[in-house]
Amino acid sequence: MAGLPVYLDLAAAIGMSKSIRKHVRVRMEGGQGWTDSQVVLALVLLNLAGGDHVEDLNLLEADEGFGRVLRRVEHGGLMRKVRRCLERRWRKERRRTMPSPSAVFRYLAAFHDEGQERLRVPGKAFIPAPNEALRGLGAVNGEMAAFLQRHHPVETATLDADATVIGTTKAEALWCYEGYPAYQPINIWWAEQEVVLYTEFRDGNVPAGHEIRRVVGEALVHLPEGIKTVRLRSDTAAYQHDFLRWCDDGANKPVGRIEFTVGCDVTGEFKKAVAGVEGGDWHPLYREVNGEKIGTGQEWAEVCFVPNAIGHSRSGPQWRYLAIREVLKQRELPGMEEQMSLPFPTLEMTGQRYKLFGMVTNMEWDGGDLIPWHYRRCGKSEEAHAIMKDDLAGGTMPSGKFGENAAWWWIMMLALNLNAILKRLALPQEWTPKRMKAVRLSLIRLPGKILERSRCMMIRLRQDHPALPVLLQARLAIARLAFQPSG
Repeated sequence: MAGLPVYLDLAAAIGMSKSIRKHVRVRMEGGQGWTDSQVVLALVLLNLAGGDHVEDLNLLEADEGFGRVLRRVEHGGLMRKVRRCLERRWRKERRRTMPSPSAVFRYLAAFHDEGQERLRVPGKAFIPAPNEALRGLGAVNGEMAAFLQRHHPVETATLDADATVIGTTKAEALWCYEGYPAYQPINIWWAEQEVVLYTEFRDGNVPAGHEIRRVVGEALVHLPEGIKTVRLRSDTAAYQHDFLRWCDDGANKPVGRIEFTVGCDVTGEFKKAVAGVEGGDWHPLYREVNGEKIGTGQEWAEVCFVPNAIGHSRSGPQWRYLAIREVLKQRELPGMEEQMSLPFPTLEMTGQRYKLFGMVTNMEWDGGDLIPWHYRRCGKSEEAHAIMKDDLAGGTMPSGKFGENAAWWWIMMLALNLNAILKRLALPQEWTPKRMKAVRLSLIRLPGKILERSRCMMIRLRQDHPALPVLLQARLAIARLAFQPSG
């Protein structure tokens, strides 16, 4: 694990330990046992190293070399009085470098609220209110995003709201819409910075659009300074007229008006409006590959459509509706038309049968540019979901208790964003598209020898190892970040 300490360098530059002590506060200052920062950072490191379960902490504990580095980092920069106070948290001699699995389970239990569990109503969607410690993990994530914004400033925040389903065998899990026990957290992905700005852990029976306005509003609170334009992309889960009005209204939000593109329901009324579009009003849709426009086989058109729900008043919102159609290449066999059930809406037009999709927006972009931009939502944010569940520990829940799993999910998110910040600010540009598995193989899981001379600790790698210049460059970049308030 000779490459894992570079993440400790970055965490120190960000000030993660200080942020955890400030916001999480499960363990009191001057108390006994493991501190908040020790437990949370241990689980962040577990995710980065490839662990899926709490018990995998024992594998990190078995790496004596990494343990020596971690202890040195814990005491780095602390005054002697503070170091002694830290050691006095143990009634007996401290034997482990990382918390034991039993200690971590006891720690995670502090994020669970039995009082909220008693408020559940069978058969109804319910989101337990997070306690102070769980909200603290969100605040730590917000400060990480602010650090990234200071050193890599952007003026636009494109937020992709999307939920992901995590299948599980926990007896307490509720069934999702796909027909099996699961959890279904919703994530707000910041496209320009490629980090998750906010997440909310949920039961499997909670729809993605449930309380979407509150979730987006809480995400906006964590947006750092310097953002001038906020845009939102979502599928039909966010197609709620009250929510879209709230986005379109520039009042009562820290960022003003939110520009949005949201998938709309393809209702019978929408199909009638699409059927009335003249043939000459349909335009081919292209996607750009290596600077060259490639045909997609789809066409788009502006649709004169006002839903009944908002069409009863002249002062109602004036949003643009766009339709996207694509010819069905394979027709049904004769006599099978009524038996076929397709997973997408269709429409018969000019003797052809088309797949049909709809979109609503308050943006003025040309549809040929707006639709491909909206579709990019399905790229990075959904790739991030795969990383959360497959490359990190988000796909394996440690407990049947909701609050414990919510904390586990949030800590996994801190690891995801810490890796994203490392790639953005400290690693060469060619590392940006690398998945976590590739980073582990090339950068983290390296054999190294620990040397201590003149009160200095060094990690020695083979001189010809290809990761050596990358690690040296990363450490220099992190050192500059630590001593330069902004970039």
